[in-house]
Amino acid sequence: MEPISLEAIAERLGTACPCSAVITEISTDTRMLPPGCLFIALRGDKFDGHAFVSNALEGGAVAAVTEMQLAAHPCVVVADTGQALLDIASLYREQFDIPVVGITGSVGKTTTKELTACVLSQHFRTLKTQENLNNVIGCPKTLLGLTKEHGAAVIEMGMNHFGEISRMSRCTKPTIAVITNIGFSHIENLGSQEGILQAKLEMLEGMAEDAPLVTSADDKLLAPLKEQLTRPVYTFSTEGNPADVRAEDIKCENGVTTFTICHGEQRMLAVLPAIGEHNVKNALAAYLVGILTGMEVQEILCGLAEYRPTGNRQNISEKDGQTVIADCYNASPASMEAAIGVLANYPAEGRRVAVLGDMLELGDMSETLHGQVGDIVRRSGIDMAYCYGPAARHIAARAGDRVTTFCTEDPALLTARLQEDLKPGDVVLFKGSHGMHLEQIIDAVYVAE
Repeated sequence: MEPISLEAIAERLGTACPCSAVITEISTDTRMLPPGCLFIALRGDKFDGHAFVSNALEGGAVAAVTEMQLAAHPCVVVADTGQALLDIASLYREQFDIPVVGITGSVGKTTTKELTACVLSQHFRTLKTQENLNNVIGCPKTLLGLTKEHGAAVIEMGMNHFGEISRMSRCTKPTIAVITNIGFSHIENLGSQEGILQAKLEMLEGMAEDAPLVTSADDKLLAPLKEQLTRPVYTFSTEGNPADVRAEDIKCENGVTTFTICHGEQRMLAVLPAIGEHNVKNALAAYLVGILTGMEVQEILCGLAEYRPTGNRQNISEKDGQTVIADCYNASPASMEAAIGVLANYPAEGRRVAVLGDMLELGDMSETLHGQVGDIVRRSGIDMAYCYGPAARHIAARAGDRVTTFCTEDPALLTARLQEDLKPGDVVLFKGSHGMHLEQIIDAVYVAE
């Protein structure tokens, strides 16, 4: 973080400054208090940072942002410390005249963030959202990591409710926005896909009127934006729809996807170390961001080729003679379909096996959407489906007699059955919402690993 005066922070927050100081770090954790630190007393469901203000100041913080004056402590008093964190990050972000890419969408936003960062890093020192810090606390913390050495930033924005992306966008002030798609994630809170679209479009609220949007021409809710919005809209397609950039000749082999990028009169071979058409869509979004920031095509292609899947997102490994595809960070109907498609087309000496956990936060549509996944399983041609969780039984019910199914809510029973049934040569997909903790099932099944 570059230095910023406490006086400037207090002025932005519209409150009195308790002392003169230069702030070189913002912290919400009393365990991380470097010299020159400003402590922000956030409130959460299970904690209240105000209880730790004395500890923070004794530990070296020069002042604290609080919602009340505490004893004789140097406090910057505000109505909402969470909003204050966003406002401070917004003030800090204004010091940097660099490309800032805001990325959201129902599916693929983290992969698109990683791909975009890989691309931009070929030309700029690039800051990116780490892990899952894509909420109203993680977003400003990421921005506060900007330094004068950075030439670009890629900020992922997730949400559960209306208004969250609006707050992050007004803080981040993206110069380019990417909306990957509109699916069913969080429909329990947002009511409909149209509601999800409305929430995702909050990304535009913090942007200049002429700042461009990158989005999918293959998404029925997003494609019309090219004609509906007054700002520039650039589109991508893998399905042959009219778009600024298209992918053709998509081929997946040995964990690598090759495809031809068609951009105007140009046709370029791209290599992506990941599999599945959904990842090609994400790569096209990253390609367009690279073009919009003035990068050379060869730089962009090199960036795509350097991408590597992270965490439990389509992480492919060999365990006990089996190919394991761990794609269990999150799940929605669209990502389930994509993952099952990857499994169905993956080379296998043995059987193709799917371990499918519940998709969470689908509300009243849960039974219908899990049933639709069952239809996908039935049509896919895979050999076996182990359905894990109370909602996943609707997957099993619709998978039909073409696919051998097993259904349970007991993790120990699922583990035991997998250990008994799986054989060398099998390809095994683990896919479900993060709350189902399928990564723990993987660790239990392959205990020797």
